Amino acid sequence: MPNEQKKGLHAQDEERVLEYWDKHAVFESSVERRPAEKSYVFYDGPPFATGLPHYGHIVASTMKDLAPRFWTMKGYRVERVWGWDCHGLPIENIVEKKYELGSRADIEKYGIAKFNDACHNEVLTYAEEWKKVIRRLGRWVDMENSYKTMDLSYMESIWWVFKQLWERGLIYEGHKPMHVCPRCETALSNFEVNLNYQDVTDISVFVSFPLLDGKYKGAKMVAWTTTPWTLPGNVLLAVGPEIPYVAVSAKHKETAAEETFIFGKPLWEKLSKDAEFGLNKSHDLGAVADVVAKDLVGSRYEPLFPFFADWENAFRVAAGEFVTTEDGTGIVHIAPGFGEDDMELGKKEGVKPLMHVKMNGQFVAEVVDGLKADGIDVAGKPVKIKGDTQATDIDIIKALAKRGRLLGKKKVTHSYPLCWRCDTPLLNYGTSSWFVNVTKIRERMVALNGGINWVPDNMKEGRFGKWLEGARDWAVSRSRFWGTPIPIWRAEDGETLCIGSVEELESLSGTKLADLHKHVVDPVTITHNGKEYRRVPEVLDCWFESGSMPYAQIHYPFENTEAFKGGFPAEFIAEGQDQTRGWFYTLHVLAAALFDSPAFKNVVVNGIVLAEDGKKMSKRLNNYPDPMYVIDRYGADAVRYYLMASPVVHAENLRFSETGVDEVSKKFVLILRNVLSFYQLYANEHDGRTPSGEALLDRWILARLYETHGEQTRALESYDFAVGARVLQEFVTDLSTWYVRRSRERVKEAGEDKLEALATLRYTLETFSKMLAPYMPFLAEMLYQELGGKFGAQDDRRLSVHLETWPTIDQKFADAMSIETMGRVRSIVSRALERRAEAGKNVRQVLAKMTVTLPGPSTSIEAYTDIVKDEVNVKEIVFQQGKDYAVELDLTMTPELVREGTAREIIRRVNAMRKNAGLTLEDRIDLWIDSAEPEVKKALEEHSETIVAGTLAKTLNHIQKPEVTETFRANEYDIELGFTI
Repeated sequence: MPNEQKKGLHAQDEERVLEYWDKHAVFESSVERRPAEKSYVFYDGPPFATGLPHYGHIVASTMKDLAPRFWTMKGYRVERVWGWDCHGLPIENIVEKKYELGSRADIEKYGIAKFNDACHNEVLTYAEEWKKVIRRLGRWVDMENSYKTMDLSYMESIWWVFKQLWERGLIYEGHKPMHVCPRCETALSNFEVNLNYQDVTDISVFVSFPLLDGKYKGAKMVAWTTTPWTLPGNVLLAVGPEIPYVAVSAKHKETAAEETFIFGKPLWEKLSKDAEFGLNKSHDLGAVADVVAKDLVGSRYEPLFPFFADWENAFRVAAGEFVTTEDGTGIVHIAPGFGEDDMELGKKEGVKPLMHVKMNGQFVAEVVDGLKADGIDVAGKPVKIKGDTQATDIDIIKALAKRGRLLGKKKVTHSYPLCWRCDTPLLNYGTSSWFVNVTKIRERMVALNGGINWVPDNMKEGRFGKWLEGARDWAVSRSRFWGTPIPIWRAEDGETLCIGSVEELESLSGTKLADLHKHVVDPVTITHNGKEYRRVPEVLDCWFESGSMPYAQIHYPFENTEAFKGGFPAEFIAEGQDQTRGWFYTLHVLAAALFDSPAFKNVVVNGIVLAEDGKKMSKRLNNYPDPMYVIDRYGADAVRYYLMASPVVHAENLRFSETGVDEVSKKFVLILRNVLSFYQLYANEHDGRTPSGEALLDRWILARLYETHGEQTRALESYDFAVGARVLQEFVTDLSTWYVRRSRERVKEAGEDKLEALATLRYTLETFSKMLAPYMPFLAEMLYQELGGKFGAQDDRRLSVHLETWPTIDQKFADAMSIETMGRVRSIVSRALERRAEAGKNVRQVLAKMTVTLPGPSTSIEAYTDIVKDEVNVKEIVFQQGKDYAVELDLTMTPELVREGTAREIIRRVNAMRKNAGLTLEDRIDLWIDSAEPEVKKALEEHSETIVAGTLAKTLNHIQKPEVTETFRANEYDIELGFTI
């Protein structure tokens, strides 16, 4: 989309408002004018400045602006300081690409200090672009004094958090199967793994394992796996103790060799019917005999590959309770280095993991050299390749086929985890890591979640609650470089020291420190009790850093202890639903562990903003409009409101539609601006009174204002942004299409009714400007300033709507009966207009009578008779009582009615010409009307005063013909008209 487009009118006005806010430091004033002892704290999850803001960021930023604006108006002091996420793989990946560092070894050769310096320089690449977008969006936040997770103060607080966990016995080092990214050569936590599952197509295989001894010596056990690359690491086969098995006799169709194959019985019954299964194609099947699992357990089998034939205690059949009959063959291939069940069974059977794959995803030398004998070269080839997950599996399948062990293969599409930052397929890999013992505090975490208000509320017991119930220990160490170093120093005998502050490390080491990054602290040694301690090499998971944000952003506990205590837990946080297993989760874990408290009281979870076609937004596909293009065209207010009124703030996905933003621009922003313009036409006649609400229309709109204010306040106090937004739109529609339209004639005539209408409209608009402020801060400011006539002035009493308090509305305006009755009136009008349309009677044609049937007394409705008559354009209304609502029109046309309708059509046509000519209410015209039809001339004679008044004409002529003319037909009569000023 071109960004050089002409900016829309409202967008131009918004930029003038931005300049006004800056000039008068309105944001700063909004904070400073609220008492420090009445603080409202919200946590702002820091983004990476490694790319430009997208619609997902705009959703979150709008929520994070909306709530603080509301609570500021409620009298709270809401400090808002921006933060930047600086560490971790996102930055490292950028530097790796920039300097062509393809592996961990490349980084180490390049130099860790140089690499970290390069990461530091890349951190805020797009910071200035972020500042432009956030400012233009209207979000108020201090970006000049932002905190950064790479700051010494931030990192020191992280060390304090880690040591607190250490002292509570919640940190341990363990060796477990975890998902690792072979490209990044580091483990990921279980919630990181869940961030990026994608459907991939792999090749699964059926493989035979000939038994070397036991009751079924010579038979071939058949196992199935979706990860052929793990087969060189096979050391055991597992059978289910309670699963029935079968021995299937078969004769090879080519060699006539008699063979026996063993399967789980329920699965053989399925496979035997599959014509595509390899055994059914290659063999003639014979007798099937039952086999008991215990007769298989303990039997030795021939290894698939000879690479590790001497592995201790390996190549045996073992019992495994985890074996199922859901798919496969009921016999599971076990590689203890590559799966939790596998590792546990390996421990039980005394078989050490056979790590035939290195951390970088490549096969070890024994496998590489062994496969060369089969003419297969896998040297330097990862077992899972980004973009081609099948490549290495195919190599293994070829090797299996050459060894006569391949019994069948088939493609499977399954959900597979990819690295959340570089999209490399992950490996389930046995490795060492430092863990937070989450399972130890899991029940308390579940209990603490009960006190949090979730929006939408199904997240509480659903996505987040279920995740907590199944929470596992958190792997917090990363074998990387750009991050907060794990503050553990270890002696050669294994004894460890955990450091919780810069001062502590300086005291123990005698080294002064101005930086805590890996390349700085790794050379620092500690001599204690006659031992030398060196730091363990890992850095902390960047999610540990973000989870420490409540403390680290203010350098707690080294500073700001009272401020922290007064604002913890936070009142409010908001992010996307992926953070239920990311930032929300890590905040909750650390707060529960450190303070036995939730980290936040209220949380809003947004969904994902997709392209209009339902696909992920993609620059490559160019399937969405640039956010700044949309803001420049329609204004930030329209974008903000469109997003906040949508299901995206209820954790549902939103297909972004520029048409939807355009609709907000037209049906909300433009309409409200037009209402303001209407008021300003007569504003100088307002005598400063407050509205009494005595007139029916005034009473109704004030009651609607009271009702809307109550609904919106309740919605915002409960953080239901969508409901709070929608009631505003409904009110604007009522204000414009019913109140203002019905009041146009009232304000044309001098008198009390006019002054009451103006007072009511002014009061409504000014109150509404304050209600609108959190959602549409620019439009709210424009309304407020225009009504005060002070825009751009430095009158401190009326500097900004955002310095006002949240409005209160006089209880006397609460009138549910007025709202209900006006609703019935409008329903009657709607039905009557439908009847007119069905009969083909233009609304400007007067009708003699209508009959309204009501199921109850008509007393309350009859007070609104004049409104109904004017809307429907009838002379008389008759009310009667009946079973149901009904409206009947007398469609009989008399010449008198036709002439009156003709006069009304003339008035409408002239006023349309006046508008097109740009005339104001002060402009008077000389009007002429010409027609050869006698009935038209008669209509002019009967209704000349009405026509003159309705068109603001000085004279009504039948002779002079000015240049401005229009010819039309009314009631089948040809009429020509025009005017001069």
